[in-house]
Amino acid sequence: MKSEVDKKTCWQSCSRRQFIKATVLAAGAAGALSTVNAVPVNAATASSKLSLIVSGYKLDRTEALIDGGAQVEGCEIKFEPMGIGDINTNVFSGPQTLDITEIGLHPFMLAYANDGFRDYSLLPIFPLRLFRHKSIFIRTDRGIKGPEDLRGKMVATPGFSSTSLTWLRGIVKHEYGVSPEEIQWVVSSKDSSAKAAGKVSKQESMVPKGLSVSKGPEGKDESDLLESGEIDALFHAAEPRAYVQGHSKVARLFPNFRKIERAYFEKTGIFPIMHAVAIRNSLVNQHPWLPKAVFGAYSKAKKLMYDHLNKMGWATISLPWVAQEIEETRALMGENFWPYGIAPNRKALETLFMYSYEQGLASRKLTIEELFHPSSIEFEEDKF
Repeated sequence: MKSEVDKKTCWQSCSRRQFIKATVLAAGAAGALSTVNAVPVNAATASSKLSLIVSGYKLDRTEALIDGGAQVEGCEIKFEPMGIGDINTNVFSGPQTLDITEIGLHPFMLAYANDGFRDYSLLPIFPLRLFRHKSIFIRTDRGIKGPEDLRGKMVATPGFSSTSLTWLRGIVKHEYGVSPEEIQWVVSSKDSSAKAAGKVSKQESMVPKGLSVSKGPEGKDESDLLESGEIDALFHAAEPRAYVQGHSKVARLFPNFRKIERAYFEKTGIFPIMHAVAIRNSLVNQHPWLPKAVFGAYSKAKKLMYDHLNKMGWATISLPWVAQEIEETRALMGENFWPYGIAPNRKALETLFMYSYEQGLASRKLTIEELFHPSSIEFEEDKF
């Protein structure tokens, strides 16, 4: 029979073993519970967040993404502001340092169709859209009263195959019956707005066969040609210097472009898309949850922009009738007048695909399903 001392020692030893066992079991249960309630792989903890380089313009609809008000779940964002020409060059032929980036939609189409580019895919996020009737400028002494008067005229462009110029040529053909073959094109050697856009990529400078195209004089930009009268008109995404400075013989083809563009939207339902968002394919292969997280962040940033417009836009934007403009835009285009996702943008996308192919730019007519990442085709925004 054990002594009392032996019994006490045994009890203490057993108690310690039981306590340790209970502690281990409790820790295991807590671990199991934490596994059940764990943040999924697509929402990493702060110490393991995915670091991403994101690029583009700082816009009201992307500002919250840049300043942290709208975050890409599970990611740390480093934003690098960059002009679209420099972005296109970086992605298509440069160091490809950008993980997620605003990108020229038509240059991406040409890189994919003509150059076999497959390093990035598009997401149905469209940071830049613009109606384009405003982008035709004329000499007022050349008898140009409407688009039909552009037939046979010398029309300059800085570059040729940018998204904006492809939209413009398509609109002039399909809305007014003047095809690119009926115009004498002049590609200027310089662009007066190049500082904002950055370097022009190869995809923005492509000139198709079958058109009358000449090079402008060396050292002269598109505004020089318009001012000197060496050309009759200009297709340009930006306002040329001659127009900004109020040259007496330079004007828009459509002075009341707001009315014309509203009528175009009422007729077609198209809000022309200029830029999309591209994501590196190798990154998505490692993190398949990422496209959805990126889409959600951009959508949230845009919603915050809407909220600001609704609450304080009238006070913070230096336009006297901005409140009326917001109301009229909603009445014409709906609450979510800047939609993301494929469904509300399919017609605009497929129209640009058609324009590119029929203008001899893309080697074939592209499809949404091949350009956009497969996981993003069904992405939809929450109701606004």
